[in-house]
Amino acid sequence: MISTETGSHKSEKFGSNNCAYVQFPAGTDISPLLEGLPNDLCQCPHWGYVIKGRIHIKYGDGAEEHVQAGDIYYWPPGHTAIIEEDAEIVEFSPNEEMNIVLAHLQQKLQ
Repeated sequence: MISTETGSHKSEKFGSNNCAYVQFPAGTDISPLLEGLPNDLCQCPHWGYVIKGRIHIKYGDGAEEHVQAGDIYYWPPGHTAIIEEDAEIVEFSPNEEMNIVLAHLQQKLQ
C-alpha cells in the first residue's frame, strides 16, 4: 500500500494483473510524482471504474478527458491525472508495468 497525506493506493496481485483501490482528495495532481518516468508520465495502462469523484486525465499527445462517478475507463500509457473532486476508483493494470510505476512512486515519497 502507498499512503500519503493526499491519498492512498492499496493493491493486490492476481496472476499477471494488479487490482487496486485508490483514493485521492480534490486538488491532487499526481504529475510531480511521475517526474523521472519516461516523458514524466505514467507508462502503465489502466482499466477501471470511478466509484466517486471526478478526474482530469492529460496525455502526452495533448489529448485530455474527464472521468467521473459511474464511468468505466481505459487510460493508455503516457498519462497523468489531476483530481477535481474527491475520488475513489477501482483499477486493473498489468503487474509488470504497474510494478515499475509503484517502485518509482515509493522512491519519490521517501
